[in-house]
Amino acid sequence: MLMSALPKPFLTPEEYLEIEQQAEFKSEYYQGEMFATSGASLKHNRISSNVNFAFGSRFRDKPCEVFTSDMRVKVQEDGLYTYPDVVVCDRPELEDKQVDTLLNPLLILEILSPATEAYDHGKKFEMYQGLDSLQHYLLVAQDRPFVMHYRRQADNDWLLHMAQDLGEGIVLDDLEIELPLAEIYERIEFEPPPATP
Repeated sequence: MLMSALPKPFLTPEEYLEIEQQAEFKSEYYQGEMFATSGASLKHNRISSNVNFAFGSRFRDKPCEVFTSDMRVKVQEDGLYTYPDVVVCDRPELEDKQVDTLLNPLLILEILSPATEAYDHGKKFEMYQGLDSLQHYLLVAQDRPFVMHYRRQADNDWLLHMAQDLGEGIVLDDLEIELPLAEIYERIEFEPPPATP
């Protein structure tokens, strides 16, 4: 006889936050359910460290702040709490006295992996677009030099720029900085492309 799986209990955002603040490991929240986040690869961690260092040094004398994947972002009122790989805020606004949930990201960067790439490109980006404060969304590949930079336009459309060479950079004109791919991928070794017959 087949056993049916028990339905997961529905959690309110408040219940999720209460559990998360006591938890040993991070979990994201989407429409009443919690989803454990997995560990990251060496390349993922190097890229994250490189980007955090690059942004941190450029924002030293500016009101912008850079946050790592330990800082949660509230994306929708009742839908999504998530931990982006890198978040930049201009004068951060926080949800409550726990000071661990950002409300106004200016830039979100996600480092792609085979398990998350479709979600980061699709549904997650769709939900991120609901954040009025968000101006930049960056997707960074791990397996090759490749960064997709989505920039919000005045009409709320998103303009895409792709950079795929270590000599290129991502220009964040409103923040008055450029982020070279060579800095993003410092100490990253890529597999050579397969030989063509």
